Amino acid sequence: MRQRAAVVGLGWAGRELWLARLREHEDFETVAAVDPDPASRAAVAAATGLPVHETVDALDANSVDVAVVAVPNHLHTQVAATLLRRGIAVFLEKPVCLSSAEADALAQAERAGGMLLAGSAAAHRGDVRELAKLLPELGRIRHIDLAWVRARGVPQAGGWFTQRSKSGGGVLVDLGWHLLDVLTALVGPARVTQLAGAVSDDFLSSGAWSATWRKDRPTAAAPGDVEDTARGFLVREDGISVSLRASWASHEALDGVVVGVEGSAGTARLHCTFGFSPNRAPEPQLTLTQEGVTRRIPLAAEPLGTEYGRQLDGLAALLADPAVRGRAVAQARDTVRLVEGLYASARATRPADRAPESTTHEEVRTT
Repeated sequence: MRQRAAVVGLGWAGRELWLARLREHEDFETVAAVDPDPASRAAVAAATGLPVHETVDALDANSVDVAVVAVPNHLHTQVAATLLRRGIAVFLEKPVCLSSAEADALAQAERAGGMLLAGSAAAHRGDVRELAKLLPELGRIRHIDLAWVRARGVPQAGGWFTQRSKSGGGVLVDLGWHLLDVLTALVGPARVTQLAGAVSDDFLSSGAWSATWRKDRPTAAAPGDVEDTARGFLVREDGISVSLRASWASHEALDGVVVGVEGSAGTARLHCTFGFSPNRAPEPQLTLTQEGVTRRIPLAAEPLGTEYGRQLDGLAALLADPAVRGRAVAQARDTVRLVEGLYASARATRPADRAPESTTHEEVRTT
């Protein structure tokens, strides 16, 4: 039987990533959408014929099985917890939560009602999956490089992405969360015993570095108070070291992602472009290097955004598996603690004119 689905949040992600894919997917019947903005509601209602509501109060478990939630970050926990308590399963866009307290609130809501699942697009890419298949050939894994660097890709200045009170952070929360999901997909979770982070905001205040592919509405708000670049270095309990870089903007010519895995018996490296930027490499490249010889691994071509549809392909089965309950919250708690730890490390070395926030973490886990 098809799952009855609703989309909550009709911004760029709700409209462009989820609504059309849900309506086309054989496992789902899209029955409603929700957004507080009258213009967004009217546009989607006119284009789809769906009932579009102002708040999630209009949804209940008698009419909706699963809600795909794509609201601004600071509303994730509030909206998801409300739906979970009503017995509606929730598929929640990253970041799942912005603090350990929010993770606790989601866990409590899930115990009382519906199941929580988390979006993790990058880990569902075909090229990332092919990289994962090479790991047995690399011997003991020693180090992983994770970098997502855009040439020009700062979300619209003044929008919620660049307001810490609404986003929970800058590029580390946005792109970095995807990279940490890839880390877990490749080598699983582990406690982090050493951690160092640094952030900068050289590009944030100039519109010349903004993303060109997003169709955000103009805003007159302030430029923002988050970082546009974050760097980190981690050492895990299993001995694997990890270097991390996430940048909304840089002096590179193209937007690109590098995922490199070094082992005792070889190195695998993926060069590609995550996301939807048109300023991308022509095709992903995956290589395996052993004893001075590098060979290229063939990759099947995938349409842009395939990883989002692939998440929906497996969603119905996950919703039917009781063993999945609680997993998304546990992984999100580990990830948010790691993000907070990197921010805390970065604040310790920021210039004196940058007011620090009081958050410290001695030990965290990757997710």
